[in-house]
Amino acid sequence: MSSLLQGKVAVVIGGTGGIGAATATRFARAGARVVVVGQRDEEKARRVAASLPGEGHRGAVAAITDSAALDALAADVRAREGRADILVNTAGFTKAIRHADLDALTDEIIDDIMKVNWRGQFAAIRAFRALLDASGDGLVVNVSSIAGTTGAGSNIAYCAAKAGLDVMAASLGRALAPRIRVLNVSPGVVDTGFVPGRGEDFNDKAAATTPLGRIGAPDDVAAAIEACATQLTFSTGVTIVVDGGRRLN
Repeated sequence: MSSLLQGKVAVVIGGTGGIGAATATRFARAGARVVVVGQRDEEKARRVAASLPGEGHRGAVAAITDSAALDALAADVRAREGRADILVNTAGFTKAIRHADLDALTDEIIDDIMKVNWRGQFAAIRAFRALLDASGDGLVVNVSSIAGTTGAGSNIAYCAAKAGLDVMAASLGRALAPRIRVLNVSPGVVDTGFVPGRGEDFNDKAAATTPLGRIGAPDDVAAAIEACATQLTFSTGVTIVVDGGRRLN
């Protein structure tokens, strides 16, 4: 345990997923109180919160696609925690679709991907802006992807949504300064089972073509998110790549 984030409240949306739970653990070890936010399963969010070191953590639910639910979450955090200093958006969704198969990338899939991977993050920031601003040292960290710059990802819409997050960081880093910093952490392949249908064969091939010789672990990404809060305090509006060098291929 450390005291780097003592007295801070961190809200981790998508906190029951691999990257989210690892981030919650790191924040708790650094002394923060953590609100672990799941999409629907409040019991799972509570279990993750109960597993964290330290005290004052709790679970909650709010669908990233439901702006009213995000507003209600922010109001609940204001009432119960009294503050929010850090907002982390790790919630996401994708589906593997070959880039050349234009017909398979339907309007419905495109809309769902944009709602979950871009609009939801913006809506969460919008909901928590007043609390983060009141902190005076507010921080937003979105989880992007190298797909946003390489154009090689699970599908074209996913690449576009993640590119949009990178631009959002630049736009909001400027617009919300100096009281709120906005950063992206951009992983490559991470061992979370995030993309349906990708298993050990895909992971082994990805590791073999990654300069550092392995795919990422959730804690690799969580460590970068923690650094945004504890070390990179003079950075805003930028995307930090955590991919083992995979984008170099």
